[in-house]
Amino acid sequence: MGAETQESASTAGGRTVRARAADLTDQPLTALAVALFWAWLVVRWTNDFLLGGSLAPRGTSFFPTAPLEFAATTLSGVAADLGVVGLPFRWLAGLVGFVAASIPYLPELATGVWATVLLTVSGIAFGFVIAVPLSIARVYGGVVIRSVALAYTELFRGTPLLAQLFVLYFATPLTIYIRELPAVGTGFVPAQAFWVAVVAFTLNSAAYQSEYIRSALNSVPEGQLTAARSIGLSKIEGIRHVVLPQGLRYAIPGWSNELVYLIKYSSLASFITVRELFERADAIASETYRYTELFVLAGLLYLALVVSASLLMDAVERHVAIPGLGTSGR
Repeated sequence: MGAETQESASTAGGRTVRARAADLTDQPLTALAVALFWAWLVVRWTNDFLLGGSLAPRGTSFFPTAPLEFAATTLSGVAADLGVVGLPFRWLAGLVGFVAASIPYLPELATGVWATVLLTVSGIAFGFVIAVPLSIARVYGGVVIRSVALAYTELFRGTPLLAQLFVLYFATPLTIYIRELPAVGTGFVPAQAFWVAVVAFTLNSAAYQSEYIRSALNSVPEGQLTAARSIGLSKIEGIRHVVLPQGLRYAIPGWSNELVYLIKYSSLASFITVRELFERADAIASETYRYTELFVLAGLLYLALVVSASLLMDAVERHVAIPGLGTSGR
């Protein structure tokens, strides 16, 4: 009976992995759009940060606007000639005109995307380093260790991230210390405010990630650790080599949510003068009064980042999946 159950779970897990692989093949246009988005970003960053504007002067778009402006004007004329029937042409003209008006701002926003990506990746990566021992302490630690881990988690989950940013930036000497570090604020290395935001995002993300991992560790059957101890492993070795590899697979959906949240919450860093995507869009809009174009364009760039993160985490989940273990059952 046990062999049949194991075989059934393995078959179901295999079907789940294949179904997820099919999910990606069903959206080739999304994958293509994401690939083009990142190709543009990489070329833009390389041109601005490494090549010194060899491909195009910094702040100058790769794409000409004159053909699009001509197309928008032509479509508007056709729509006017057709009257009510020309409504679809009027919409298309508005779309083309929006693209033409947005192109000149893309280089500046691409620099903001660089700060947003760096802030997000740093926050979730450094936060993971703190979150793993926190979650292990919550599940397997003694009373004192569990209490300390719980206090940390509740402190950072129970207070607003914006308040944490303000405290670290304005009420601590962290900014002064970071300012003295070499290379800070030169070239493609952001200024000190950015690194204060990284610290805040790391501490905040660690608290949330630790809860995802704690829940995942609790999902691993207790017998797994008992079996590890029975073959001679210590408790720490059993957690590290047996329980944690299984639990981390269960935590991947939670990580996906945290990554998406960090991408969007990165806009809060603008309140401490970090020149990420939102701050740059807001600054340009304040100068040009083209708020609609700038914020819609910023929203599209955030959307592209979120979709990219979702595809990345799906790929990670498929890569580490073991049939019958740690699958979501989709």
